[in-house]
Amino acid sequence: MSTPVRPPLKFVTFEGGEGGGKSTQLRLLADALRRGGEPVVTTREPGGAPGAEEIRRLLVEGEPGRWPPDAEALLHFAARAEHLAKVIRPALDAGQWVLCDRFADSTLAYQGYGQGQDLSWLQQLRSQIVGKTEPGLTLILDLPVEVGLGRAREQQRYERMGRAFHERLHAGFLAIAQAEPERCFVIDATRPIDAVSADVRLAVAKRFRVKL
Repeated sequence: MSTPVRPPLKFVTFEGGEGGGKSTQLRLLADALRRGGEPVVTTREPGGAPGAEEIRRLLVEGEPGRWPPDAEALLHFAARAEHLAKVIRPALDAGQWVLCDRFADSTLAYQGYGQGQDLSWLQQLRSQIVGKTEPGLTLILDLPVEVGLGRAREQQRYERMGRAFHERLHAGFLAIAQAEPERCFVIDATRPIDAVSADVRLAVAKRFRVKL
């Protein structure tokens, strides 16, 4: 007897480098789902829960070299553990959609590909903290580094980490997408907002078999 195929969790994450428009596209997708009568929770990482938001301030403020990469990764996963326990899992259990601006792929990209932290160690942490609560769909908003940095509104720690770091980050997100093509969908974010939004809705409709 074959094992039933588990439907993807209604958990959509938005990933990519700086300036890709993740927050805007998340909001537009949330609006589209709500127009269709779907209950939606929108959230972000790092952060999304009270303690996690406190950790966020430690991560996004200060000088670029404030934390060694392993400590930085552990802070991200500490915030993620609370976020999952207090926001993401309860919402999914209640039958709601969860749309998240960044999730575990960002830790792999930023601290792994970008800062050189061991990828296998990061994957082990991901397995332990995230477990079965993996996104049903990850949308990677892709654009050239110089374009993204030019669009970035806030010059926080990560934006100031230098061009070489952001090039590694960009390559890392594409490697993640290539490794998991069923879950990850790469979208050209250099185009107008409406064109990107149309591709976001198409990817969600196809993955979850919903009308948008």
